[in-house]
Amino acid sequence: MSDTSSSEFVETDASEPESRRTFDVVVVGAGFAGLYMLHRLRGLGLSALVFEAAGGVGGTWFWNRYPGARCDFESLVYSYSFSEELQQEWEWTERYPSQEEILRYLNHVADRFDLRRDIQLDTRVTSAVFDEATDRWQIRTNRGEQVSARYCVMATGCLSDPYVPDIKGIDTFEGKTYHTGRWPHEEVDFSGQRVAVIGTGSTAVQAIPEIAKQASELVVLQRRPSFSMPARNAPLSPDAQREVKADYTAHRQAARESLFGLELRVNENTPKSALQVSPEERQREYEERWAEGGVGIMAAFADLLVNKEANDTAADFLRGKIREIVHDPAVAELLTPTGYPFASKRLCVDSEYFETFNRDNVTLIDVKASPIEEITPSGLRTRDAAYELDSIVFATGFDAMTGAVTSVDIQGRDGTTLREKWADGPRTYLGLASAGFPNLFLITGPGSPSVLSNMIVSIEQHVDWIADCIAYLDGRDARRIEPTAEAEQAWVAHVAEVGGYTLFPTTDSWYMGSNVPGKARTFMPYIGGVGAYRSKCDDVAAKDYEGFSVTV
Repeated sequence: MSDTSSSEFVETDASEPESRRTFDVVVVGAGFAGLYMLHRLRGLGLSALVFEAAGGVGGTWFWNRYPGARCDFESLVYSYSFSEELQQEWEWTERYPSQEEILRYLNHVADRFDLRRDIQLDTRVTSAVFDEATDRWQIRTNRGEQVSARYCVMATGCLSDPYVPDIKGIDTFEGKTYHTGRWPHEEVDFSGQRVAVIGTGSTAVQAIPEIAKQASELVVLQRRPSFSMPARNAPLSPDAQREVKADYTAHRQAARESLFGLELRVNENTPKSALQVSPEERQREYEERWAEGGVGIMAAFADLLVNKEANDTAADFLRGKIREIVHDPAVAELLTPTGYPFASKRLCVDSEYFETFNRDNVTLIDVKASPIEEITPSGLRTRDAAYELDSIVFATGFDAMTGAVTSVDIQGRDGTTLREKWADGPRTYLGLASAGFPNLFLITGPGSPSVLSNMIVSIEQHVDWIADCIAYLDGRDARRIEPTAEAEQAWVAHVAEVGGYTLFPTTDSWYMGSNVPGKARTFMPYIGGVGAYRSKCDDVAAKDYEGFSVTV
């Protein structure tokens, strides 16, 4: 995939004094998680170095620059809460922030808190090996450096390891190829081009309407259609912003105690089953949620994610909307999700996605009925037709939740690699740590709410927990901390049990690892709720890190 990035970086090479190459903590990644982790470590008086593979800070929002890239959580909640001054001074311009605005925000944070001096850009961590003799992590990079740290924190993100399917002839295409998760930094102009987009997930539903406005012809290749809600994005008025900021503390606290890490509108129907109310009342509720836009439909009734019959009512409503919007009945049917529950795959949020298929220059291909057989030098060929193309866009997602961690050669006690340990599915305690890997922390790792939550709420909770844990260990001159095998096994079982109460495991999705061939199929995030999960983590800490083995 084509991408460009460049920036100055901090040098740390083998000729430097030992003190310059030895740190209390090394953090991998400089997105939302890595920036806040560095800020908290600084507050503890610890030495820290952040390695970032990109040419700038921002993580996900540095790389995902595809047309239409935008957060599907609202700007006033998808932002840091750790600094009252920061959250009061920053002015958001839209209900849903664009990639450009989020990246400006994160660069502002890096500057405001003087974080850049401890961030080394353009540097990918290739291995992290725990030295049992010294109780330190030895960390190597693609620049040939090695640094040593007492603790290693993986702030690598849940959706940051792009996945490209292994299609015959993929390297023979003579046009331009792009992955939505590794978009070039220079402007890409599709004007007058014949373009194919492979995929119809959450990034595709944002990119396709924008690409269609430029391309002379757009071919969309869909394996499985997505449920999507309209964003209803609009400029964010100063009055609306002031109203939230006047009581930001209460709004933030409500988000921390919620199921998904954000305040969804509740009313008299929210505690009820969708089957308890009349069809007319249910329709009215769904229509109101549709008019509001966003993911609030998930709070319409209490049992949408756990009861298939109740879920069907929401799914049928959304299917009806697609049929209303898309003029061609055959195209509408192809775009209508069937065979899996609403929201059991990621619920998308779009701006005129379905309307785009009413354009004369857009063609939808069902690759289940007509699979892609080959990418050719001049385009691609399905079982039924060949398409001449100038550009191909892979909106094919990520090796989610585990890929960015296991792509690093992480070796714990006895030479065991994390990649080997997680071969049959990730195993963690609280999504924060993994047995056999002392002093290694994961931010929003598998087994935590992570991707089923407002990521910033979950990131801040994890960073605060890790910082407090390190302070606790330092106060006791402890050398090591790692989960016990028993606590980890109990947590893995609990995550699976709670997930099993819901409809999520019934669907092949990236939540299950199903999008990557050969990846173990297991429900990776924790669906017990952000608030309940926070209480569990707090309880573990209050009981002197119950479930962890601490070595003094």
